Amino acid sequence: MSENKTLEIYQSMGICEEVYSYGNRILGSLAERFAAIDANAEYNQLKVLKAMQECQVSEACLLGTTGYGYNDIGRDALEAVYAKVFHTEDALVRPQITCGTHALALALMSNLRPGDELFSPVGKPYDTLEEVIGIRPSKGSLAEYGITYRQVDLLPDGSFDYENIKKNINKKTKLVTIQRSKGYQTRPTLSVDRIGELIHFIKEIKPDVICMVDNCYGEFVETKEPSDVGADMVVGSLIKNPGGGLAPIGGYIAGKKECVENAAYRLTSPGLGKEVGASLGILTNFYQGFFLAPTVTAGALKGAVFAANIYEKLGFAVVPDGTESRHDIIQAVTFGNAEGVIAFCEGIQAAAPVDSHVTPEPWDMPGYDAKVIMAAGAFVSGSSIELSADGPIKPPFAVYFQGGLTWQHAKFGILKSLQSLVDKGLISKEFLK
Repeated sequence: MSENKTLEIYQSMGICEEVYSYGNRILGSLAERFAAIDANAEYNQLKVLKAMQECQVSEACLLGTTGYGYNDIGRDALEAVYAKVFHTEDALVRPQITCGTHALALALMSNLRPGDELFSPVGKPYDTLEEVIGIRPSKGSLAEYGITYRQVDLLPDGSFDYENIKKNINKKTKLVTIQRSKGYQTRPTLSVDRIGELIHFIKEIKPDVICMVDNCYGEFVETKEPSDVGADMVVGSLIKNPGGGLAPIGGYIAGKKECVENAAYRLTSPGLGKEVGASLGILTNFYQGFFLAPTVTAGALKGAVFAANIYEKLGFAVVPDGTESRHDIIQAVTFGNAEGVIAFCEGIQAAAPVDSHVTPEPWDMPGYDAKVIMAAGAFVSGSSIELSADGPIKPPFAVYFQGGLTWQHAKFGILKSLQSLVDKGLISKEFLK
């Protein structure tokens, strides 16, 4: 197809020639980065396929169950597939886990007891976990059950404060939580290797401590997972990377058998555990989504790299920067003002296949301490493996972009966000030349 014909359809969808040409110049410098992403995706695709074949996934596994869900062979085989892919003893993969926060809360509440202490060596966790822990008071928090919490912040350069980590691990420390991704912070995302170094350091001090990694946004970005470097539990959401855009709900916990069993008993009931929990006819989505996840994640990664280079070259602070290695699919762009965050999100919304005609607005979202704007016209409500962007309306006024079921859609979304900033006079067309 001719370049002119492609430009024509972009223009018909609201992208001016200056924005289109600027994007193409950026894209021309990314061939090597994109080739590396494709190589990782190929490895991860084969890893998932191998696990499905070894677990003898059959047509019968796709049928699902209702009611109690006893003897659900598809559910049990799927959990075996997850355990193989993550190289863990066991896994819990259920539609009854409603979101990533629920999966993390489940992992924490099932493996901590009154008098235990939860410790974060990587600073404040994601906003929605503050109420789970009790940093912000909430009904049913860990604090209400007599579970204490302490944290050690990362050093200013993003490295681990090993000296203070050692000082804060004590006889009450039962579980260490490590958030891989940045959350609503502009710190670097942790690589799997760095997570492994931290876990090794902690286990040298207290070998019996449980190390849990919040793996949200990180699955299949690298060729290994935190469970390959010593994590006792890895936890995530199926409407992020591992669901491949097809899972309509769900979460997973993969790890040591005892940790997973504890979570299962907490999710259902003591005495029942993993034996109950109907799959309700959505196993095909879970299996096929997981099968597609490496390729879908690769498309989202290309979008993140593209976004970093687009905005960095316009003078905005971006994390990671345009050349850094990637360890999750999230791209942070700091605008320094609310107008930039809102305009960016309006552009992403306008690029969506669903609800492109609506305008996102900041609102008081449950679990957050400031108004949050979210742009996501998704086939699965709230899915952040689909093209989406969000951010709290508070300093430093950074927006967090992620997703795109295909690279082509991610590219269009980024160009649409830039077009929105241009249309509102926040970026001059002169800077695009």
